[in-house]
Amino acid sequence: MNWLKVMTLTTAMTVTSAMAEVAVIVHPSNAATVDQAEITRLFTGRGTTFNNGSKATPLNLAESAPARGEFDSKVLSKSSSQMKAYWSKLVFTGKGTPPKELTSDAEMKAAVAADAAAIGYIDAAAVDGTVKVLAKF
Repeated sequence: MNWLKVMTLTTAMTVTSAMAEVAVIVHPSNAATVDQAEITRLFTGRGTTFNNGSKATPLNLAESAPARGEFDSKVLSKSSSQMKAYWSKLVFTGKGTPPKELTSDAEMKAAVAADAAAIGYIDAAAVDGTVKVLAKF
């Protein structure tokens, strides 16, 4: 009986973590508004400014971060391996440089809170008053 409870709980936790909400964040003073297309443009290197003309510096989480996979699939509509291949091609041909990678939600929040041009993403549960949420996916 205990084995069944453990399996049920493990399955529920796996499903919950696989469906985590991702929050796209910026510095609290950033007045830009974005939609999914704008976020995709910034995180694929097709743009360097927000739609209001101010500079945008996209920041990625490390590939090992759970929110990275969620962001890639929900926002960019690609798998993490597809995004890695995309950036490898651009780097190899000299046509782009991928966003800087940060190791954790805490590091991402600190970087975004310190840079008015930064845009990043974290698990929505990690959001606090140090950053502004532009969108949730």
